[in-house]
Amino acid sequence: MLQKGAPIAEPKGKLGVLLVGMGAVTTTFIAGVEAIRRGLASPIGSLTQMGTIRLGKRTDGRSPLIKDFVPLAGLDDLVFGTWDIFDENCYEAAMHAGVLEKELLVQLKPQLSKVKPMPAVFDQEYVKRLSGTHLKKGRTKMSLAEQLMEEIAEFKKKNRCSRMVMVWCASTEVFIKPHPVHKNLAAFEKAMRENHKAIAPSMIYAYAALKSGVGFANGAPNLTVDIPALIELAEKQNLPICGKDFKTGQTLMKTIVAPGLKARMLGLHGWYSTNILGNRDGEVLDDPGSFKTKEESKLSVLEYILQPQIYPELYSDFSHLVRINYYPPRGDNKEGWDNIDIFGWLGYPMQIKIDFLCRDSILAAPIVLDLALFMDLAQRTGMRGIQEWLSFYFKSPMCAPKLYPEHDLFIQLMKLKNTLRHLRGEEMITHLGLEYYD
Repeated sequence: MLQKGAPIAEPKGKLGVLLVGMGAVTTTFIAGVEAIRRGLASPIGSLTQMGTIRLGKRTDGRSPLIKDFVPLAGLDDLVFGTWDIFDENCYEAAMHAGVLEKELLVQLKPQLSKVKPMPAVFDQEYVKRLSGTHLKKGRTKMSLAEQLMEEIAEFKKKNRCSRMVMVWCASTEVFIKPHPVHKNLAAFEKAMRENHKAIAPSMIYAYAALKSGVGFANGAPNLTVDIPALIELAEKQNLPICGKDFKTGQTLMKTIVAPGLKARMLGLHGWYSTNILGNRDGEVLDDPGSFKTKEESKLSVLEYILQPQIYPELYSDFSHLVRINYYPPRGDNKEGWDNIDIFGWLGYPMQIKIDFLCRDSILAAPIVLDLALFMDLAQRTGMRGIQEWLSFYFKSPMCAPKLYPEHDLFIQLMKLKNTLRHLRGEEMITHLGLEYYD
């Protein structure tokens, strides 16, 4: 167990942020950091950069910025490395993604053009709707992992990084169920040498990262590190892991609204959700296999928050449907519609309608930044294995075996901030408040 006020190594030197995939999310993240470094924009949406943390009693008036409370790497110390199935540099990929204004990207062209992706580990069996030419070749999945490890070591040396983290920002893979080869590290490594179909490309990246001493965060709903073999490797290597699936648009709304319904004991008959989006993610999710992976991630949220087994009269038989449609004209500007049929006093029906016109990558980019900085903090503190305190950022959070994941956004935020208080030897905030009236 991590001791209260345990020593945290200072963030000296460069932090390498390794990103799998150079699509809309990665390019928006990198361009955003470059713009913030130059004073062209603000880090809106980033808890590490703009969030505060209350310490002690309300009357103490202590609410420092999180970045001033815990020793986080500075934005000027971040160095970016990427892999992608296309060989476009970050500037070209960002222009192609169409998320950010061209005028901003032109100002950042000298910096963005220097970020060139390494050839990707890719197999079209796992992402049916994409194909690329900038790919690694290897006789076995283990040999592909070894190539990644060589690149990680070379990147660290070339960029003089003192530490590194890896974040999966690539596409959603087809749905994979846990397999016996995932049960322990020995079986997993044997399966990699034998090219077993249950070893997805994202698992190869995660394995290579952990073997290289690099913590791994999974931004897609893929199984990836959420298997015993890679949890075992993370613990063996004293490294943090977390995931899965960045909590951005529609699910973010669900984790805000559903806790409110349960708090007021309002019942739910049904929640129908549909989305349209036109970016690479939408194209990938047009494949039934990849959609199945995403659907599993999105559908689990309400069940865990509303706890129908505890409140059967309110939530036992609600209908929950999720649809995602690829609609190219929208690009990265996703629209999520929710129709929520609820009931209140004496069973009288009511409805809530939500139409969230969001920008997927604009919501995801600050998540990538926060995860990179918090994962680096975890590494420097000696926190290993699953980092449940980072559930705040995920649709389908990883948690300990036989434990249900916490989906309530407000409980997740409390867990995150209490973890930071614990690390710095501060008292937990309970919000009891009775002492003010004694």
